[in-house]
Amino acid sequence: MKDNKCPQCGASVDATARECKYCGEPITPTVQQPTYQQAPQPQQMYRGPQPTGNGINPAWPIKSKIVAGVLAILLGGIGIHKFYLGQVGIGIIYLLFCWTGIPAFIGFIEGLVYLCSNDHNFQVKNRVRLQ
Repeated sequence: MKDNKCPQCGASVDATARECKYCGEPITPTVQQPTYQQAPQPQQMYRGPQPTGNGINPAWPIKSKIVAGVLAILLGGIGIHKFYLGQVGIGIIYLLFCWTGIPAFIGFIEGLVYLCSNDHNFQVKNRVRLQ
């Protein structure tokens, strides 16, 4: 029979012992579970380039932060900067509400944020790589 370990002091204890002979800690009998051979894990399927350690995926499209910022400031009212960055759904929403003037104001603010943000934050937030 295999020896057990005392949960208190870690000393080797006989499997039939009810308490540790060194520290007196009561030993609860443990029932050994049968060991089964673990089935091999399926290999992960290759899904294209994986993100690097900095969170930037090499499969993201290459875009320019300057161009996105200028488009947002000048043509942000109709969502051109969103189409440029590949966010077509939001670009359509900008087009639908362009008559209100709200997308123009938001686009101007987004353009300033694009131009003032650091390169890494811009890339991760918009899922693009810089030129």
